[in-house]
Amino acid sequence: MSSKEKQRILTGITTSGTPHIGNYVGAIRPAIEASRNQDNLSFYFLADFHALIKCQDPDLVAQSTKEIAASWLALGLNPEEVVFYRQSDIPQIAELCWMLNCVCAKGLMNRAHAYKAAVDQNAEAGEDTDYGITMGLFSYPVLMAADILIFNANKVPVGRDQIQHVEMARDMAQRFNHLFASKKQPVFTLPEYQVDDDVAVLQGLDGRKMSKSYGNTIPLFLGEKQLRKHINKIKTNLLEPGEAKDPDTSTVFQIWKAFANEQQQVEMRQAFADGIAWGEAKKQLFELINAELAEPRERYNELLANPSYIEDVLQAGAEKARGYSEPLLDKLRSSVGIRKLS
Repeated sequence: MSSKEKQRILTGITTSGTPHIGNYVGAIRPAIEASRNQDNLSFYFLADFHALIKCQDPDLVAQSTKEIAASWLALGLNPEEVVFYRQSDIPQIAELCWMLNCVCAKGLMNRAHAYKAAVDQNAEAGEDTDYGITMGLFSYPVLMAADILIFNANKVPVGRDQIQHVEMARDMAQRFNHLFASKKQPVFTLPEYQVDDDVAVLQGLDGRKMSKSYGNTIPLFLGEKQLRKHINKIKTNLLEPGEAKDPDTSTVFQIWKAFANEQQQVEMRQAFADGIAWGEAKKQLFELINAELAEPRERYNELLANPSYIEDVLQAGAEKARGYSEPLLDKLRSSVGIRKLS
């Protein structure tokens, strides 16, 4: 199957923090598994322009870019078989973003969840409606649409909170096609969102959803000592050893399920019924997670120590990506009337 016939799948990773095990289980691991499907042409990008919306710490953005690239490579993403690139290395994305800004209705952006949430937060605090809201936050869905459309992606795997943005990308693509292309030859493919409800959303150390904003995460590549320490911090109830425990309300068991095979899940569920001590359950959880991450952790640390290799991989990926984005951008420029006069 040629690359033209393959389904194009696009996944973005915002470079604004250190990956944690929730990111791994919910996004990285399933995406890397999907990348091995030879029927797909998979695009994976480091969304460093998006990071600027919520992070004004230049060193953090740069460090996060390095850590996240190293994480994906260490966990088995093969840059030879996918298109793995940094968003800012593809100038066609920013140019398309402006074209889409010129066809996107402001009313559509007014309905974006992130913008509405910020407005509601300001209202509750008695602030001006647009206090602290940048144009980056307001028009974030336009940049996301450019990310998707510049490669004419067919499918975009997202969480439920991101479905709206893919639908907005469809709206912008349809509007652009209507204005600047014929019905027989649309310039943009209409993307579809892909939601996997089977992907686990992990609880954090305090029992809430694992999130950097809650400060309750278990960073993905902690050393063994620190990993054990974090797992020991997981909130549990006061049930004593010997007392039966409910696995379905336990963060320890919920994280166990994300790393265990079916047999291990059955055995741990029985151990909970038999009254396993919390200390023992956490010890076994540490051993399970450590067994899966020990080898990638070693590779990750090797990669961090060799940033020039990571940069070479990203530059090679960017060149591959521009092989798709440059011809399309040339076509888009001509479509809107930006042409040479001779």
